[in-house]
Amino acid sequence: MALAAVGQITSTASMTHNLAQCRTVIQKAVAAGAKALFLPEASDYISSTPSESLSLCRPASTSTFLLGLQFLAAHHRLPISVGVHEPSDDPSSKRIKNTLLWIDADGRIAHRYQKVHLFDLDLGDEGGPVMKESNTIEPGNAILPPFPTPIGTVGAMICFDLRFPEIALFLRRQKADILLYPSAFMPETGAAHWLPLLRARAIETQTYVIAAAQVGAHNAKRTSYGHSIVVDPWGVVLAEASGEGEGEPVVIFAEIDLGKVEGTRRKQPLLRRT
Repeated sequence: MALAAVGQITSTASMTHNLAQCRTVIQKAVAAGAKALFLPEASDYISSTPSESLSLCRPASTSTFLLGLQFLAAHHRLPISVGVHEPSDDPSSKRIKNTLLWIDADGRIAHRYQKVHLFDLDLGDEGGPVMKESNTIEPGNAILPPFPTPIGTVGAMICFDLRFPEIALFLRRQKADILLYPSAFMPETGAAHWLPLLRARAIETQTYVIAAAQVGAHNAKRTSYGHSIVVDPWGVVLAEASGEGEGEPVVIFAEIDLGKVEGTRRKQPLLRRT
């Protein structure tokens, strides 16, 4: 068994502020003896306008936020999963990437997944929010194989990918023990769909699901649902943060038992043909 730490923060347009939140989370994870830390989507920043987001975006090699995390990962020998923004490979593009990085215990970026499904929502007719992620983010075009970590074999996804079970099932067939959904869910969709979807993905794939979430008001235009969570292969919620707060970062912990993954699949062999 290995202890996983899941951080819940409130990113703003200040990467200095956001790094300070992550540093607090890291300290709590290290003190508890965690073997890996999971941070939310867009941990580096959440801006209030597309132009601000584009101006804040930096390559990994020059991002003070990311370089700071890499230093802390290596210093504490703590692998970190973190969602960030990265520039497009097309220098003329006005869109950027939404990526999930795995920073290993040496502080190196060992895995990089670019979000495939983008969050486009229009509840304007109901007086609700309108958000078009596809206006500012370019979609990824690859589902990457799971990769080894100190707590198990991990399959990477991001936020809106949660609504597409095909990716999770593919990763399950590729021997994933754990599925990641770092997120910045909106309160309206979060209250209705967050927990049912996460439990469904865990149950149908018989994997652990880890979903580190943004929480609270990032600016005058954007608020996130929170409720970071860990679900086991039977669909049982092992740990869950609240949807409250924009102050002290929150960390939840869960023991990852790969024997439970194996046992669940043995007792109910969903992928076995009869």
